Parts: sequence; structure tokens; C-alpha cells
Amino acid sequence: MQVAVVTVGDELLSGDTVNTNAAWLCSELTDRGADVERVTVLPDRVADVARVVNEYRAEYDAVIVTGGIGPTHDDVTMEGVAAAFGRDLEGSDPVLERLVEEGGYAREDLVDGTADIPAGARPLHNEVGVAPGAVIDDVYVLPGVPAEMKTMFEDVVDSFAGPERYREVVHAGEPESALVDRIETLRKRYPVSVGSYPGDHVRLRITAGDPETVAEAADWLRERVEPPDPTE
Repeated sequence: MQVAVVTVGDELLSGDTVNTNAAWLCSELTDRGADVERVTVLPDRVADVARVVNEYRAEYDAVIVTGGIGPTHDDVTMEGVAAAFGRDLEGSDPVLERLVEEGGYAREDLVDGTADIPAGARPLHNEVGVAPGAVIDDVYVLPGVPAEMKTMFEDVVDSFAGPERYREVVHAGEPESALVDRIETLRKRYPVSVGSYPGDHVRLRITAGDPETVAEAADWLRERVEPPDPTE
């Protein structure tokens, strides 16, 4: 399953807020066997959300959009998603009923637009906040507040189930360029994928669908690389 993740918010582009939602979603999706093919950050602009969602829903199996939902002036994600499908926003009676019956809100106290989702979309109730999410075809709209987003994701997580993957990391105290031949040999010997991540030392992440294969490949590689200097 190929998935695109879209995060919306001017604060992400300005650097005022760190985009932890994208990292968390990518990790969760990958662990469940989905392939995250694209991560995009967009401003709070209806036209940009509509254009990107329309493009990605045609290109990928699913699109997750997080951030920019709610009734305030800069919460434009629902409007943008609705525009991508050529639909209007409309108040959701199930959302309003839940907010009144379970959330303890009076209808007259809720800001106009609080329960608006694209016409025909399935609402996702917000267990730790107010603004609802929505599912329309294979587009999933989640809140930007991390706690709300993570809780709501659990309601749709089964949609992203796939073959389980296993990972193991080998740490190397050699330059990344010096490891190319050994990585290539490893990939020929074992049906695994290998990611190489430089930093204070090189981390080599080995991934496959079989835990024994991952463990055997990691052991093979550890025997053939210099470990990092513990004093550095």
C-alpha cells in the first residue's frame, strides 16, 4: 500500500512548530507494512490543499492529511479537501450529537463550523478534543494536535494493515563511502533493504519481512564493519 502524508500549517513552514506528526505517522505506517511514498508540508491555503490532495489521491492508495482543522479562520483543511472532491462542507449531525451528549457542550455554545466536514464524508470523532476528523474515499483527515491525531489514527489504523516488517540497526565507525561494497554484498546475500544514515557515526538499518533473515543479515554485517569508537 502506497501512502502520502500531507501536513498543513503555516507554523510548520516557518519553523515555529516541529513537524513531529509526519515522523510519527511515517513510523507507524511503515511498521504496519505501508510504503510512505511522499511527505508534503502545505501552508494554510485552501487552493494548495485542494490541489495536492486531488493529485495525491489519484497517485497513491491513501492520503493522510493532518493539521488545519477546526472552526478558526486559519483552519482551512476541511474546505480544501472538500474542494478536491468538488463537494461542499456541511455540518455533521453525528458529530454535533456526540459533542452534546458525550462532550457536554450546548449546541449554541459551539463555534459555527465546528462540526463541518465534506459532504458525504464519514466523520471521525475526536476523543481528546473537539474538532472532528473525516474519511472521504481514501483520504483521511486528522487533527494537527499530536495527542488528538494519534488517538484518532487508532480509529483508522486497520485500513493500513500490511505485511509486518522487522528492522535491526548496525552501527559502524567507518565513513559511509567506505561501506558501499559491503552493503552491496549484503543485499546480494540476503533479501533485505538497507538504509545508511551518517551522523556522529553511520547507522545501517536492515529491514525485511522475516525476523530471522534480518537477524542473520545484521550479524553478518557486524562481523565486517568497524564499530564506533566509544570514546568519541
